[in-house]
Amino acid sequence: MKDRSQQQGITQALAAFAVQQDAQDIPQEVMAVMRLSLLDWIVVGCAGRDEPVAASVRALARDEGGAAQAHALGMAQRVPARMAALVNGTVSHALDYDDTHFAHIGHPSVAVVPAALAMAERIGASGPEFQAAALIGCEASVRVGLWLGRGHYQAGFHQTATAGAFGAGLAAGRLLRLDPAQMADVLGLLATRASGLKSQFGSMAKPFNAGIAAANGVEAALLVHYGLQPRRDALEVAQGFGVTHHGAADHAALDGLGTDWHFDRVSHKFHACCHGLHAALEALKSLGAVRPDAVARIRVSTHPRWLSVCNITSPTTGLQSKFSYAQVMAMHLLGHDTARLDSYTDALCA
Repeated sequence: MKDRSQQQGITQALAAFAVQQDAQDIPQEVMAVMRLSLLDWIVVGCAGRDEPVAASVRALARDEGGAAQAHALGMAQRVPARMAALVNGTVSHALDYDDTHFAHIGHPSVAVVPAALAMAERIGASGPEFQAAALIGCEASVRVGLWLGRGHYQAGFHQTATAGAFGAGLAAGRLLRLDPAQMADVLGLLATRASGLKSQFGSMAKPFNAGIAAANGVEAALLVHYGLQPRRDALEVAQGFGVTHHGAADHAALDGLGTDWHFDRVSHKFHACCHGLHAALEALKSLGAVRPDAVARIRVSTHPRWLSVCNITSPTTGLQSKFSYAQVMAMHLLGHDTARLDSYTDALCA
């Protein structure tokens, strides 16, 4: 595919990419990473089924009922595709153990895969069709995140939820076989729908952000499929999503779209906490055995951007522990495995 960034804005470029990208032209090594992330996604999703936030979103799904279109983690009955995406996005992000892309600092799979899976099940798509749509959606979410830039994230917006919603919509729209104009409409509609704040980190609403993104993607694709026509360029126009959400409108984010893939640089976690804490944990581990009673102080040097992400100085809950340098450093020194799910409890935090 030709580099579209030289001629088109982000809406047209991403819409064309989502529709016209031939699955046969996707490098096998890139698809292999997508399959690894799919395995990672289902494993962390299954592990998160008993988290309190999972019970909350499933209760909502049961109460609302509706058409039996897709499966949700931890539920025997099928639910509407939009609700399945909401549940699965939330549940798979509940443990904060899912993949991370550091190009824009976001979790691509938990926003995009639930949307693609729900839509694939709703329409009866094949496995390869689902996988290609998920990859294209994840790649698009990274590109949107790069287009928005670090200022968007630093201002307090959660890239997983905001950039992720656009990727989720394109994945769902590809499975619905929308044309480029309709895909542009999906992006335009999501410009007024995408949301998610970093202020929720350390609470149950943080994983809910991922569920919102997935559900928004399914909803936007279906509404456009049914004829809803929004302002098509609302992602990039004056008073659109980009400018009102501290976006940089960096069109270099589109360079090599369809030929130079970014998603295969995704990272998978080895600790059940915010990825921003991993480098410090690995550095501490490299010191070998250290007697806790011999330690007077631990000093962590990190990029300033992480101070607004995972530096809760006095956590009071297990969820807040997942975003606290102070807590995970102490946990490791005291012999608590930061890779284990049961290490992050309110009791241990206290």
